[in-house]
Amino acid sequence: MSDTEIPESDRLGQFPHPREVSRLAGQKEAERALFDAFMSGRMQHAWLLTGPKGIGKATLAYRMARFALHYGTPNAALAAGARDLSVPESSPVFHQVAAGSHPNLLTVRRPWDDKAKKLKTVITVDEVRRIGHFFGLTATERGAWRVVIIDSADEMNVNAANALLKALEEPPANGLFLVLSHQPGRLLPTIRSRCRMLRMTPLDEAEIESLMAQTELPDAGKKRKSAGPTENERRQIAQLAEGSAGRALSLAEGGGLDLYKDVAALLTTLPRVDVAGVHALADKAGRKGSDGDYEAMMELITLWLQRLIRAGAGLDAGRDIVPGEGAAMARLAAGASLDRWVEVWEKIVQSTAHGEALNTDRKLVILNAFSMLEAAASERAGA
Repeated sequence: MSDTEIPESDRLGQFPHPREVSRLAGQKEAERALFDAFMSGRMQHAWLLTGPKGIGKATLAYRMARFALHYGTPNAALAAGARDLSVPESSPVFHQVAAGSHPNLLTVRRPWDDKAKKLKTVITVDEVRRIGHFFGLTATERGAWRVVIIDSADEMNVNAANALLKALEEPPANGLFLVLSHQPGRLLPTIRSRCRMLRMTPLDEAEIESLMAQTELPDAGKKRKSAGPTENERRQIAQLAEGSAGRALSLAEGGGLDLYKDVAALLTTLPRVDVAGVHALADKAGRKGSDGDYEAMMELITLWLQRLIRAGAGLDAGRDIVPGEGAAMARLAAGASLDRWVEVWEKIVQSTAHGEALNTDRKLVILNAFSMLEAAASERAGA
């Protein structure tokens, strides 16, 4: 497989990579924090960008990288009238970053396992050690910035995390770390302490609906654009996205809304489920080459369960997308303790992760998730 054919762990389906995107939805406060720090001339050498997946952390990181590499100094940015982190799309820096070829930008992410013919499940220590070599090289211009983006730090194994800590402890002049994390609480406290934390917030539903309306689905041409989500479907997808633009686009691209409706229709019948229906879905999502369907299904199962838990806690579980699902969530939440449902959620998440690490038959992972849900729903139902 050639370098151009190797999949990128930080790319969402067939959508443009964050390094290719010039626009950032929402996150004005986070962008302002980075902009003000740079313009003050006292830019912290390491930033920890946190928040749920798909809210724009990577897009913001690449915006910051382009800005620093394009202008270099606060005075140059000031002279150009910069008011945010945008740079002209005609800039050579913009094109180099978009192509992944800028010599002063290094991205650390999960590598390709040529032996297994798939992406590794973790960021290895060898990937993080590339940072030392990167900073050891002479910058193309004296005093130029050198930027490292880590996407995401949650995926580092123990040795990789320790290697990153060492790099953070000995930052070079004009070295900038932009570390992305969906769950910063799981990182080494020493890594967190060496970064300035920048908390990014989920987008509201209106922002996500607007983004979907402006985005043409990839590999579709004009025909697909006209057949994209309707206004009502965009509203439903925005609800399921829960503030994540990435999740919304993924659902819109891959038929995720229809998949959610199929999953929810089965779950609303708990503690009894349509066994044939479960197997049909598991066959479809678990077959070879259906990575997107499988990942979406496991995420949507856990999302439905999260909504159930919120309903049981007296919180807003959102509008019904499948008729009767809200009533089913309330009934199931009353039938078993919230701790039990949280336990099931955790086990499904762990089972999914272990399944990927051990290359388990995906159909079995799906069937096991439904089995756990059925068992929990049956405990007080006398089934």
